[in-house]
Amino acid sequence: MSYPRPMERDEVAAAHAAAIAAGQTGYMDPVSGLFVLTAAYLKKRGTCCGNGCRHCPYGGEASSAPS
Repeated sequence: MSYPRPMERDEVAAAHAAAIAAGQTGYMDPVSGLFVLTAAYLKKRGTCCGNGCRHCPYGGEASSAPS
């Protein structure tokens, strides 16, 4: 997933923070319209999926990514 331009980062950060505060697994990206998983949800999964998630708490390094 591509990262938002600097002017859009605040909007994305606010959507991410609101989703985490509400205990949601993700949010609709205000820029792309795609569903984005939160860092909290991804961390709870326990491993990186290797798909380049925007909020990957594992640094995007696939330790057990599906083949």
